[in-house]
Amino acid sequence: MNAFNPEQCHPGATCAVGWLVAAAIISGCATTQSSRTPARMEIQEAIGFTITEETRISNDVRLDYDQALKSLEQGELEQGIQMLEAVVEAAPSLSAPRIDLGIAYHLAAKLDAAESNLLVALDLNPDHPIVHNELGIVYRKNGRFAEARRSYEAALAIYPGYHYARRNLAILCDLYLADLRCALENYEAYMATVPSDDEASMWIADLRYRVGQGE
Repeated sequence: MNAFNPEQCHPGATCAVGWLVAAAIISGCATTQSSRTPARMEIQEAIGFTITEETRISNDVRLDYDQALKSLEQGELEQGIQMLEAVVEAAPSLSAPRIDLGIAYHLAAKLDAAESNLLVALDLNPDHPIVHNELGIVYRKNGRFAEARRSYEAALAIYPGYHYARRNLAILCDLYLADLRCALENYEAYMATVPSDDEASMWIADLRYRVGQGE
C-alpha cells in the first residue's frame, strides 16, 4: 500500500515543489483496466487529506513511476516527463501520474500540455482537490482569471482546509481580480490554518486598510 498526504507546495509558492501528488495502491501483474480507477478521499483534520487509488499494473510500470518521480525531484524535467508519458500510456485509468505529468509540463513552461493532462486527470477523478488547484494555477498563468477562480473554489468546495488553494484564491482575488473582500476573506481563512505565514499576515493588514478606505 502506498498512500500519500498531498498537502504539498505548488509551483509558484514560496516553498519547494513536492512530488508524489497522489498515490496509487498497486499490486500484482498487469490486467485489463477500466476507463477509471475508483479513488477514495480520507480527511484527517490535523494533517489534511489522503487520496488513494487501487489498480493492478506490472512491477516495471511501478518502478518506472518511482524513477520518473525521482527524476523530477532532481530537476530532470525532460527525463521525468518522458517516463511519465510511458506510465500514463501503460496505466491510463490512474489520475496520479497524470497529475504529476501536468505539474511537470507546467514547470517546463508547457502550459497547454499541462492543462490537457490535468483535464484528463479531472475526468478520471472529478473530486480531486489537487487537480482543481493545479488547473487554477495554469489558468491564472494563461490570464484566464475567471476559470482560475472557479477551479480554486472547486478545490475548496471539496476540502475547505486545503490551504494552498485558499492562498491561491486570495492572491488571485487580490492581484488579478481586484476583489478585495474575497482576498481578505480567503487570506484570513488561510491564516487560520497557517498562522506562521508572516507575509500573508502583512497582506491581511494592508487589505484591511484598503477595504476600510473604500467604505
